[in-house]
Amino acid sequence: MSPLVRKDDDPRNTLEELLQQSRIEELTSEHDGYEDVEPAHSSTAHDFNGHPFPGNHLQPARTQAKPPLPPWLQAATLGLFHEDLTTTTTQAQAKVTKECLPHLTGQDTSGFELNSHGLPHLRRTQHAAFLHAQFEPLPAPYVAIDASRPWFFYWVLSGLSALGEDINPYREPLIATVRPLQNPTGGFGGGHGQLSHCACSYATILALTIADALHVVDRRATWHWLGTLKQPDGGFRMAIGAEEDIRGAYCAMTMLTLLNLPLELPPDSLARTAGLTRFTDKLGEWISHCQTYEGGIAGAPTNEAHGAIPRYLDVPALLAWLAARQTQPEGGFQGRQEKLVDACYSHWVGGCWALITAALQQPPRNSAALWNRAALVRYLLTCCQQPGKKKGGMRDKPSTRPDAYHTLYSLAGLSHAQNVFTYNARAPTTGEGRSLAAFNWAARGPSKEEMRELGVDEEDLVNFVHPVFVIPMAAVERARQEFEDGTL
Repeated sequence: MSPLVRKDDDPRNTLEELLQQSRIEELTSEHDGYEDVEPAHSSTAHDFNGHPFPGNHLQPARTQAKPPLPPWLQAATLGLFHEDLTTTTTQAQAKVTKECLPHLTGQDTSGFELNSHGLPHLRRTQHAAFLHAQFEPLPAPYVAIDASRPWFFYWVLSGLSALGEDINPYREPLIATVRPLQNPTGGFGGGHGQLSHCACSYATILALTIADALHVVDRRATWHWLGTLKQPDGGFRMAIGAEEDIRGAYCAMTMLTLLNLPLELPPDSLARTAGLTRFTDKLGEWISHCQTYEGGIAGAPTNEAHGAIPRYLDVPALLAWLAARQTQPEGGFQGRQEKLVDACYSHWVGGCWALITAALQQPPRNSAALWNRAALVRYLLTCCQQPGKKKGGMRDKPSTRPDAYHTLYSLAGLSHAQNVFTYNARAPTTGEGRSLAAFNWAARGPSKEEMRELGVDEEDLVNFVHPVFVIPMAAVERARQEFEDGTL
């Protein structure tokens, strides 16, 4: 019986109960749903010391002591965050805390192979199989997101690359699939005949970058199309006639950079009527209008701050807002204030730390305390993987199902937490009218001591995921070299 099935919603009582109970428990009928889950301990002769007869068979084996819980999971620490007021929000939070605590504390590790630190290994083989399966025929309900097909290409290929999988077999099928999605006027739609959209174009171009197939893109047409999305106030629309928000700015600048397109606006750009001449004109000011009183960045001016961001910002307020998004006791990130933890924000918020450190051009004082890398790793490995031999894919939280979206951004979050990314502030940020800043990143893996602090073994490490483009570092370098001469 799960120790979390209680009438009392106080998470402090839940944790105290977990710590008082035996750290070894039998599987009961409550676990019968996991048909391919093996019990953590089986009653075989290996559970006892010495010869089975006479007498020694009564002596229980010496079980290896589990590592102590980290400070943020101690009962005294958890009690600091107790909420007496009962609301719909606090009830939802209490439910999530209860479902996560058995995994976070090591009380429930059934169906997982543990690493040397007592945490589940990264289920590399199962996650790779799950991602490969996303390119097979999908169930009928997926027709509802047909216009998002390019995102599947990107999520799957980037996730497989993070796991070290060979994606070359998908190169030609990808090319054949996306060619019809490209419109003569520039950009990619979600499907054949659909209007070009910033999000679909962003995802398609990232997928083509990973597959080393950027030659498919009509760069000149893309440049002209992006010019139609640039607005007189400095921002970008997501599509012609569509909403203007910060996603458009990010997607557009990503495409301009990877394709090495001119920063000068095309002659027919609407933004030129307001005196703008470059894609970057007034962009910083527009983004500054998206920063809210909380410190975070909203999707558009006057909206609520939401996780996903970039001299134009209140940096101390932004730092405080980002730090407050790491949840206690789960250790993952939430997207907005008073929201629940969600694995995808392991990237959308967790990926911001490298960017803001680069913007400061030096680590803030006591930067190690700004966010808890080990807590994020623990959340992703214990709560966002499914138990069972064949079950792959990563999920939002234990009560949800895995999908390609959460799998990629969970793996990206692991990359942000495990690896160290540095920005070369002395390198040029522009050259011959092109944007070069995003190519100035380098990365290194964790040291043995850092791995111990994070609670990971070698087999739990993922490849470097670029902090700006969220694709392999090597793919970014290939793109830089491919269009280095800048000709359209």
